[in-house]
Amino acid sequence: MRPVFLAALLVVWCIAVSTFADAAEQRNFEPSSDPALFALDRGAGNDGHLYTFDNLSVAQDPRAYRPDVGALDFVYHNHDEMTRYLRSTTARYPNLTALYSIGKSAQGRELWVLVVSASPYEHMLGKPDVKYIGNIHGNEAVGRELLLHLIQYLVSSYGSDPYIKWLLDNTRIHILPSLNPDGYAASKEGTCDGGQGRYNSRGFDLNRNFPDYFKQNNKRSQPETEAVKDWISKIQFVLSGSLHGGALVVSYPYDNTPNAKICRSSSTCAVFHSYQSQPSLTPDDDVFKHLSLTYANNHGKMSRGVACKTASPSFENGITNGAAWYPLTGGMQDFNYVWHGCMEVTLEVSCCKFPPAYELRKYWDDNQMSLIKFLAEAHRGVQGFIMDPTGNPVERAQLKIKGRDIGFTTTKYGEFWRIMLPGVYKLEVYADGFVPKDVDFMIVEQHPTLLNVTLQPSKDAEYSASYDRAITSTTSIANSAYGPNTANRDRLIFTS
Repeated sequence: MRPVFLAALLVVWCIAVSTFADAAEQRNFEPSSDPALFALDRGAGNDGHLYTFDNLSVAQDPRAYRPDVGALDFVYHNHDEMTRYLRSTTARYPNLTALYSIGKSAQGRELWVLVVSASPYEHMLGKPDVKYIGNIHGNEAVGRELLLHLIQYLVSSYGSDPYIKWLLDNTRIHILPSLNPDGYAASKEGTCDGGQGRYNSRGFDLNRNFPDYFKQNNKRSQPETEAVKDWISKIQFVLSGSLHGGALVVSYPYDNTPNAKICRSSSTCAVFHSYQSQPSLTPDDDVFKHLSLTYANNHGKMSRGVACKTASPSFENGITNGAAWYPLTGGMQDFNYVWHGCMEVTLEVSCCKFPPAYELRKYWDDNQMSLIKFLAEAHRGVQGFIMDPTGNPVERAQLKIKGRDIGFTTTKYGEFWRIMLPGVYKLEVYADGFVPKDVDFMIVEQHPTLLNVTLQPSKDAEYSASYDRAITSTTSIANSAYGPNTANRDRLIFTS
């Protein structure tokens, strides 16, 4: 009888623990009446209700993730295997994924991008597009596999994880696992250092191949670079991360500086790594530091700032300005920011560039939360529409935050987004055929600010000296593209 009694007691205890754990999970994501909690609507096709999300809870509760080894395991995948996985994922999750190619590598391999979103095939009006790019250096392979597992985690968690559902309902996530598949094919697992496979098949460093803000870049543009340039000219990305290896740090713009000695080769870069250069700060340095800290602080180790090697630099809080680390010409993150207004940072996710496959699981565990939390930052700051008096969108309007000289533009739907920290700002708006306009607005921590601006045609003398201070309104976008006013409560809304 005693063994039977003990067995029964054990069963009761396990059930109690399980129930408690389930309740704890539910408490983390219960809808809240606290207006300080982050709120966004679920997007097209829903009932119009809000899902109120506590943006802190995800950091308190690591997500369980057990990949379907039949679909994806913690091993390295060559180009054909990666292609089969991406195609099979779109077949298994047709309502959450869409696969497309932005072009081909120098050797003819497809540069695949997988969209993961509740609206994978169509842009969601008023909701941002974000992206991750991996493997720009072919021998830096960890990021490539992390992005495949991020895809698997997102699609498999949509139905069970409220945070992931909120993210995919309100964001279109474009994931390019490998920008340099030719270099990857020439690389070797277990190689932590060196340059074999770093470059594309023509011997070009793709992260030195973009137009540069500070210096003319005379390097012949490569097919992979041209594909990215064309891609980001067609989709207005708000936020981006480029995954690299060889260090453990988030590097943010600028990568270059007017007076820098340029790092042109791996050996030269090693010399630069041994001392600190001068930082080259953007007008949005506060935002870039915040984005970098968001990733580093949610990482398993990065924020400690521990050096990978004795001779390598350590990074305070796990972040660094790119030029302060070592300056370079033709970097992708500076190009994204200056040419297209997309805030991109470089994510150095592994000390070893191509570690053994058995270590991939630990890299996923370290980066999982960071990869998710970073994307959510696209919903911080200000967003809205620029319209004419009849309510039609003003495409390609030029926008700038006063005092911050790097601008951004509206989409063909008149949409805009800008990641910003709490404060009071002035938006300057210019568009051909319209009177320029300045609008004051405020950013708060808890939720994005919606700012809709109406421009008056320049031929209308009544508005030739137009300047209207934005006013708070709870009904201002009832007839806008955001839909019924009930879908926008708990947001800070301005109109002008």
